Amino acid sequence: MIELFARLFIRDRDNTGEARVRSAYGTLCGIVGICLNLILFAVKLLVGLLGGAISVMADAFNNLTDAGSSVITLVGFRMSNQKPDKDHPFGHGRIEYLSGLFVSMIIVVVGFELATSSFDRILSPTSVAVSTATVVILASSIAVKGYMAFYNFRIGKRISSAAMTATARDSLSDCIATTGVLGCLIVSHLTRVDLDGFCGIFISVFILISGLRSLKETVDPLLGAPPSPEMVKKITGIVFAHDGVLGMHDLIIHDYGPGRTMISLHAEVDADADLLCTHDMIDNIERDLRTSLHCDAVIHMDPIAAHDEETLSLRERLAKEITGIDPGLTMHDFRVVKGPTHTNLIFDVVIPSQAPITDDALREEISLMVKAIDESYFAVVEIDHSYV
Repeated sequence: MIELFARLFIRDRDNTGEARVRSAYGTLCGIVGICLNLILFAVKLLVGLLGGAISVMADAFNNLTDAGSSVITLVGFRMSNQKPDKDHPFGHGRIEYLSGLFVSMIIVVVGFELATSSFDRILSPTSVAVSTATVVILASSIAVKGYMAFYNFRIGKRISSAAMTATARDSLSDCIATTGVLGCLIVSHLTRVDLDGFCGIFISVFILISGLRSLKETVDPLLGAPPSPEMVKKITGIVFAHDGVLGMHDLIIHDYGPGRTMISLHAEVDADADLLCTHDMIDNIERDLRTSLHCDAVIHMDPIAAHDEETLSLRERLAKEITGIDPGLTMHDFRVVKGPTHTNLIFDVVIPSQAPITDDALREEISLMVKAIDESYFAVVEIDHSYV
């Protein structure tokens, strides 16, 4: 159904890197989610009231909150598609993350409220009437929620949307929760043992776990999570596809919301190469990144002595010895500046986030290492930290 609507109402639906197309998918899925959840809420609430099943009524209100979540997702997509303005020059894309955060919080609250109601039912059990209509309606609800989880996961992956993924997890939680409700009702009916409250507790725990997981996934990009290895691999492949690039480092990916990414990096180039040709190559790389990844890229050129044997030998030796301090350490921007009384070895060292050594301790250890090579050598070290 979603694919059919997408073909009918979304222009250039395969161009999911564009904010307009992403917003259209989010709007479509939001509207479908609101309609289906309101229908499920009304039918389940009626069945729960007639049969006196707290688990069915709780499941009904869970669907009502899902409709509210779909409204939040829909509003989030619409707001995130607003054009940049004076106060928000990078656009409003992070609103989508905020909408996913609100959806996740709603899931957690629903799980907590369901646990409270279920605990009260355990303390005060009542008989539950199970009819054929109840079984059919709950089974249909499972199928509908399974479909909603499927298309939300699929569309969320297609457009790289944290909000859609959170909604998909919510639908999957509802699918499993309703399955548990149906199973407990059938067992209770056959054995005359009241499992309604215990079933509600089990379902609430499952919903809470799902909500907390989605909460983490939506908070991470807001706090500044590192880019995915796949993204780094794509960027590296595009940069090194140009023969004039000798190395790459200081890659930073700035995430202002899905489809609104800025990339900055340093590219090492031959210091003896023609400056205008090198600059033209950098412009081509920036254009390739923008075309392939739908991002803005800024590249800083780092000229290196690619043909000086002494410099290359010192660089290779020092790089090897630095990894002896910590295997995760890397070195770049290596230069040798000779003077009448001493020689400066100027370079940057990237320290991994999990390395136990401090910046000052690392700088001191490298200085002693350089002195051990030659007393006239001085290390001028800049400590960098990796953001990927």
